[in-house]
Amino acid sequence: MQRRTGKPGTIAGTVAGVSALGMAAVLAGCGLTSGSDHVTLHLVAADYGDSAANSSEKYWDAVVKAYEKQHPDVTVEVTVYSWNDVDAKVKERVAAGDPPDLAQIGAYADYAADDQLYKAGELLSIPVQADFVSQLADAGKVRGVQYGMPFASSTRLLFYNKTLFAKAGLTPPTTWEELAADAAALKQNGVKYPYALPLGPEEAQAETLQWLLSGNGGYNQNVSSYSIDSTENVDTFGWLKNELVGKGLTGPVAPGELNRADAFAAFTDGEVGMLNGHPSLMKAAAKKGVKFGMVPMPGLDGPAKVSMGVADWMMAFRENGHARQIGDFLNFVYSKENVLAFSREYDLLPVTNSASQVMSAAEEDADLRPFLQQLALSETYPVGRTSWAQVSAEIKKEIGRAVTPNGSPATVLGDLQETASRVENETGE
Repeated sequence: MQRRTGKPGTIAGTVAGVSALGMAAVLAGCGLTSGSDHVTLHLVAADYGDSAANSSEKYWDAVVKAYEKQHPDVTVEVTVYSWNDVDAKVKERVAAGDPPDLAQIGAYADYAADDQLYKAGELLSIPVQADFVSQLADAGKVRGVQYGMPFASSTRLLFYNKTLFAKAGLTPPTTWEELAADAAALKQNGVKYPYALPLGPEEAQAETLQWLLSGNGGYNQNVSSYSIDSTENVDTFGWLKNELVGKGLTGPVAPGELNRADAFAAFTDGEVGMLNGHPSLMKAAAKKGVKFGMVPMPGLDGPAKVSMGVADWMMAFRENGHARQIGDFLNFVYSKENVLAFSREYDLLPVTNSASQVMSAAEEDADLRPFLQQLALSETYPVGRTSWAQVSAEIKKEIGRAVTPNGSPATVLGDLQETASRVENETGE
């Protein structure tokens, strides 16, 4: 029996190596092989690597090799796709009636709402399920039941260019007022992007949530429904429009046209004074020789009380059965050692308390510790709502208009709230 692990259409041998948190793994359709007691599990997964050297294929090769050595009656076949393709590939398979046994992708709620997924409690041992970081476990629930198992997580911090700050005689901000003052001083010193505000379609929902939370708002201030056009949220975008964008402190590209990847690239080129960033920006900036610091996101009158957290998800489809084998494999995947290996390889945060405790104390993880500290204060996207995918897409498309010269934060946020309410009604939430 040959184990296939690799990119679609390729067969890789057993590769010893460890990778982690790229973004997509899939345990595709379970089939029987060489005897009625032998089970093949199929996993589809996302690739968190940025080159062949650290592809997630290597991580899964190592995990599967170790698991199969202990479980000769189970074969695990893993197909890894880029984040650009993995969600669509799983969707295609589900539509064709051939879902993988396991999928490690960006969203789970639609499949859970259609009763296509196993509940986490049907698969995982009690200690493993209880080990998930509570905020992430809660984000994996639909109507109070956990279907999505967090696989990778991250938070955001405010990055600032130490060289530019030193030239302007600045200290990192702790409040919005200080951030605006620092941005004004950076502009006066000729900095191209005093504060980079990426509200372009790539990832506007992230920058938006970071600012809403720092203004004591958010997407779901009411647990039962969206609150996109709350007074707090309108005030936040009013401040952004008037105090940053309107005063020319966000750079030459309109925020609605600036994507996160371009903002990160500008930071690593030394053209950005401040921006919100996740852990991967550390390596990219260091590689280009940019000296940077990181602080919690400023808030109205001090550091924000809540930060933004994000997670990617593992899910298991019911179609092919094999709940016992799937659960046994997942218990292995979520061991402290495997979670740590993945998180360290990809500069991501552990999704389990046991791995988080190790990382918070280990010297080798010191650079990730500030992000880990924010995880305890984090709030994630409302991924448990089947409406979120459509609402998120609409935010990406429209939110940039709220800070244009002729834009109205109240109108744009009100339109987004209207859309969210309509979609909620259509999905029966």
